[in-house]
Amino acid sequence: MPTARPTRGKVASRASVKSSSNSAPKSAASNATASNPKPAPNKKRPRSTEPTSHPPQKRPKLTSFNTAPTTKLHVYICGDGESGELGLGPRPIDGKKPTSVKRPRLNPLLSASAVGVVQIAAGGMHCVALTHDQQILTWGVNDDGALGRDTTWEAPTRDIDGGSDEGDSDDEGDLSPNESTPTAIPRDSFGEVSGLFVQVVALDSASFALTDKGLVYGWGTFRANDGILGFSTAATREYERTRRNKELLLQRTPVPIPHLTKIVSLAAGNNHVLALDTSGHVFAWGTAEQSQLARRVPERHRAAALTPSHVTLPPIKHIAAGAYHSFALAEDGALYAWGANNFGQTGVPSSAGDSNAVVALPTIVEALRGYTIRDIAGGEHHSLACTQVGQVLIWGRCDDSQAGMELASLPGDSLIFDERGFPRILAPTLVPGLSGVAVVAAGIDHSFAVTWHGAAYAWGFGANYRTGLGTDEAVGTPTVVGEGKIVSGAECGGQFGVLVGPAGLGKGSHIMNYGDAVMAGPAGMEKYKLLASRVG
Repeated sequence: MPTARPTRGKVASRASVKSSSNSAPKSAASNATASNPKPAPNKKRPRSTEPTSHPPQKRPKLTSFNTAPTTKLHVYICGDGESGELGLGPRPIDGKKPTSVKRPRLNPLLSASAVGVVQIAAGGMHCVALTHDQQILTWGVNDDGALGRDTTWEAPTRDIDGGSDEGDSDDEGDLSPNESTPTAIPRDSFGEVSGLFVQVVALDSASFALTDKGLVYGWGTFRANDGILGFSTAATREYERTRRNKELLLQRTPVPIPHLTKIVSLAAGNNHVLALDTSGHVFAWGTAEQSQLARRVPERHRAAALTPSHVTLPPIKHIAAGAYHSFALAEDGALYAWGANNFGQTGVPSSAGDSNAVVALPTIVEALRGYTIRDIAGGEHHSLACTQVGQVLIWGRCDDSQAGMELASLPGDSLIFDERGFPRILAPTLVPGLSGVAVVAAGIDHSFAVTWHGAAYAWGFGANYRTGLGTDEAVGTPTVVGEGKIVSGAECGGQFGVLVGPAGLGKGSHIMNYGDAVMAGPAGMEKYKLLASRVG
């Protein structure tokens, strides 16, 4: 298994919000057991000086703020699966390799009828999926605990000629079945979970899940520039104090994330997370080296960044994260950005393109003031957004066809060049040839756009077939991917892609994708709502 882990950036969806209050549960005193008989009362019993006991208090019910998605999805995968990130298991299926998929392939291990995935998230080299019956499935690389379950496996021994002593040898024989096969995290690993899971997100080496009660669970670890940072402030500080037991830096099973309540949406970068609550407040935690948390964290106190902290912003309605940068869409329509800006990926022109450029605090992307933004996606060094009327704008790095357009067509003041002559797009620019787009997704250096009517487009760097277009060459303009498939959402992993679409639609069916909901039905019939929240 390779040691170098590719990275990527993504956007997470926002779940439905219901305003209400939330209170912390409290325990009560225990009762006497029925097996102990009550003593006969004294005729003259002295008044007790002890305080009167009270009956046990009931644990208060937590209010639901979010709605769980219920529509079962077809899951299509493409790209590289050398570490099991495609979820196709360790062996060929119907003669097809599980490690390299040139065009979107329906994953039979995630069958809509047998498994029923309702939402999926792609990390650098792993995936997390939520099913209709409230299972959380994981697959891919588990070196740092990103799968949240035990994947111990002893690889079969091989003879001197490289053959397996168990027979049936092939190129995929080294894939761990426990990592490459979608498998549920044991429910008891979460402890007592009140309510339903509504959203999952995936980072490079960690995963998180949101409940309808607004609580957040997580597992895995965060990485910094010099290696593993850890998962929690307390555990990382303990390791830094003793320099023993590196397992302290890994959280291999799910735990609740403290200080977060009434959360309605999560967004994940490579090594940082954003959370949005019912009041429009944003919280951030993880790695802070590129200012992606919008706060200064001294190196000697970097463990503090692993605790969620409030980001100073006006009321926010949507959040998104790139690899090392962040976005927040305000209620008034202004888009705020912060974090790494070495390729102009925030859309903020100040210092953009400098090798160490960052936007330290949330700053309005002025070039987008004239647009009503529907969705935002951040890649590693580029970003894109779609508008309420279905336009797509893109900015940031563009030397590997990330722009989706011919750079020669851009005005000179839209581009800057670094010392190597590589271009960056400073101002968000409309991508020609795309219209009616409802959802966007961004990877390291490729992108997906999904239209209102269920068509998917891909473009960008094509190595490992990550675009799903059957080529490993760069694709310079948006091109239909998965032709004939009805698609409602997309995810980008490190070197792979995922497309999803509502199951159970007959021939001639159509959909209307509104970004936060999808309407679907047979052609010529009235549309009906399928999704409670956006997938992808």
